[in-house]
Amino acid sequence: MKGFDFEEERIKQEITRLGATRVLLQMPEGLKPDAPRIVEIIEKQGALSIISADPCYGACDIAVNEAQSLGVDLIVHFGHAKLVLQEKIPTIYIEARATVAVKEAVEKSLPILGKYKIIGLATTTQHLDTLKQTRAMLVKAGKTVIVGNCGQLSYPGQVIGCNYSNVKSVADEVDAFLFVGGGMFHALGIALSTSKPTIIADPYDNRAFSINDEAQKILKQRWACIQEARNAKTIGVLVGSKPGQKHFEQALSVKELAKKHEKTAYLLIAKEIVPETLLEFPSIDAYVNTACPRISLEAPQKFSKPVLTIDEFMVTMDEVSWENLLKKGLFEN
Repeated sequence: MKGFDFEEERIKQEITRLGATRVLLQMPEGLKPDAPRIVEIIEKQGALSIISADPCYGACDIAVNEAQSLGVDLIVHFGHAKLVLQEKIPTIYIEARATVAVKEAVEKSLPILGKYKIIGLATTTQHLDTLKQTRAMLVKAGKTVIVGNCGQLSYPGQVIGCNYSNVKSVADEVDAFLFVGGGMFHALGIALSTSKPTIIADPYDNRAFSINDEAQKILKQRWACIQEARNAKTIGVLVGSKPGQKHFEQALSVKELAKKHEKTAYLLIAKEIVPETLLEFPSIDAYVNTACPRISLEAPQKFSKPVLTIDEFMVTMDEVSWENLLKKGLFEN
């Protein structure tokens, strides 16, 4: 695919080094169209290649069970940096760094950043190579630039869908954040985790814009879900079965908290937590999600019942105040 580095030579070298004979390709949406081309490269190396057609939401979502069932001896995971430690099957991470230019989008962000002096800089794995150039452009424009690095993620300045520890580590030091990358998904995570103004420099559309209004809209939706869940008598505690989303001990704690407040709680485990799955349990009034926290963010638009994060459930039970949750950030690491 034009615009991304798939490291084809590295894939071939790793197949040879490991003596792999059966390879599973795992890609997020947007990269899958290039999978057939990668298969051809791999099969020229003499290894059978299988494409995972399931959704892939991040490095927490390694297809270990599928690989084991197929007798796979190598997983090639695209688009994310390593996150989950798993030794069952050798896995190589192809980060698919973007080659798209960011200069025009960053230049367009400067007027929006005008009143902010100290800027926190963040991006996803795909655009980490552009941080040096972006920092230089901001400094030339008279800004002080800070890139967070708290050690939880693979790279300074990196954010992923469920972990904003790098930006949270510097939130008190900056006036605003600039996110380099496409779409609003990760930038909204920054805004909701830090309560700081967040601007996107999108190199794909060559535009820059603030997402502050969108973040405020989501906060109002989250508060509405919390209020609706206060009336719930039965709680479904959702446990993710994916390697990086299985937090069973947290789920047990939620069940105990529900019992303390005289609620009936049921544990439900699922690989994919989607609206259709929850419709099968009409007697459950609200859910607490212990898997990927971003699932809860989709609740008002997609789910018919409130789907809360653990912290939001604690607000519902008056164990934590909404104000303190906002200070901490909606995505705690």
